[in-house]
Amino acid sequence: MKNFEERLKRGHPNSLGNTVEIVEEVLADSELFDELFKCYFNTDEVVRLRTSNAMKRIAKEQKSILIPYINRFLTDIAPIDQASAQWTLSQLFGILEKDMNKKQTEQAKTIMKNNLANHSDWIVLNQTMSTLTRWSKKDPELKHWLKPHLERLTGDNRKSVANRAQKMINQLEK
Repeated sequence: MKNFEERLKRGHPNSLGNTVEIVEEVLADSELFDELFKCYFNTDEVVRLRTSNAMKRIAKEQKSILIPYINRFLTDIAPIDQASAQWTLSQLFGILEKDMNKKQTEQAKTIMKNNLANHSDWIVLNQTMSTLTRWSKKDPELKHWLKPHLERLTGDNRKSVANRAQKMINQLEK
């Protein structure tokens, strides 16, 4: 037991704290991943934020560690009402796309479509637009669903959201 939860609480809330150190430990010993995954259920929002950051880092370095947890991301992490969990899911789904079966991909689409339609966090919207746009290039049904949502978001008062939506529309029209 590495006591990841306690170690992720330390440091300034706007910093990564011990996240990078913990990622390095998990990459060196993948048996530690389950302890890190369980940090998503901590009551401390900072611990969950740093857990999300760690997941993204691990996925980019050694995504094979996350593959056995795809179903748990879809069922256990998706309901967490925290922006960092939702934007990380969009990133992870993009990274793990080729490792997901058809049912998992459909679940991921449902989660992301719900986030795009109902979430207000700018990072959730931007990350979700990117993943769904990429996926819609191979999925005409998704593309049909996505386009009106992107058009709606071009009118968002946050420039990053409006600009990303326009960029995604331009990609869909290529």
